[in-house]
Amino acid sequence: MLNFDYHALPWNILFGVDALQRLPQQLDQLGLRRALVLTTPQQAQQGQAIAELLGNRAAGLFSEAVMHVPATTVAQAQQVVDELQADCSVSLGGGSTTGLGKALALKNQLPNIAIPTTYAGSEMTNIWGITENERKVTGRDDNVVPSLTLYDPRLTLGLPARVAGPSGINAMAQAVVNVTATNPNPMVSMMALEAVRMLNRSLPLVVEQPQNLEARSEALYGAMLAGASLGTGVTSLHHRLCHTFGGSFNTPHAETHTILLPYSVAFNARAVPGGTRQLAQALESEDAAAALFQLARRVGAPTSLKAIGFRQQDLDRAAAIATEKPLDNAEPVTRDKIRHLLEHAYEGIEPRAPYAQFNH
Repeated sequence: MLNFDYHALPWNILFGVDALQRLPQQLDQLGLRRALVLTTPQQAQQGQAIAELLGNRAAGLFSEAVMHVPATTVAQAQQVVDELQADCSVSLGGGSTTGLGKALALKNQLPNIAIPTTYAGSEMTNIWGITENERKVTGRDDNVVPSLTLYDPRLTLGLPARVAGPSGINAMAQAVVNVTATNPNPMVSMMALEAVRMLNRSLPLVVEQPQNLEARSEALYGAMLAGASLGTGVTSLHHRLCHTFGGSFNTPHAETHTILLPYSVAFNARAVPGGTRQLAQALESEDAAAALFQLARRVGAPTSLKAIGFRQQDLDRAAAIATEKPLDNAEPVTRDKIRHLLEHAYEGIEPRAPYAQFNH
């Protein structure tokens, strides 16, 4: 018997090849006249091109966005907003710039436009995160949902394979946690399973055929659905672990998600057998965790914590931080269990059914 609540977020989505060219008119329709373009230092040139496209609608460019949205960066960007009297932000890039745009919306009610060039998916959520004092603080607020999210698959053609693979699996994680939730919402599960299928099919093609615009479009659409799943769904152990590593150890965001996702699925599999079976089917496999591990290998992503430079002597501290606050998770969480999971993730030991290795 179905029994659920569903609250849609205030999404405003424009999706299609060359959709970027419609940005000036979209700003006009929203009544926004002085946009501060946000990018990372690496994408400053593309950000300047956006400013030129906007013409007199552009207030300026802030190109100092970095991973995990440090509070100091938010303060610097806010100062620029005030100096230039910007009335909105336009975030070009991945989770770093989208996260900065969200933080400005949270702190100052500044409307934000998101233009993803990776497969982060975070532009579809109401989740914000700011890092301060080696802790990443997160929360939910519908005010951070972009006033417009513009998806142009052509903008992802410059995304290198080494970035595209982890980026897409990072997006997939947002869907996976909602397929394998304790009480999955059928509306959310519908989007999440389609996201998994779409990303599982398209990501290898994106890596193997970098100029395949159709594959890029499918991957971007899959990331959008995955983000929507998380935006209207739940988080669990997986995101707690990733926020721990990102906020306290500054590990690369997408790669951390990619590495930890198979182990998170394995950890919860006994508690959510139905969702784990659905996930395996969407991955066209009999073993969900192993399929995620193999997908990471196929797209050339790292599959162990030591591969991204994490130190083995920090595993105890990571397990302690991850479990210092209570967590609502399908499988009960203890520090010892998490320490055992992280040891496997550090070594890159492929998790396989029946997934008993973390839960004793």
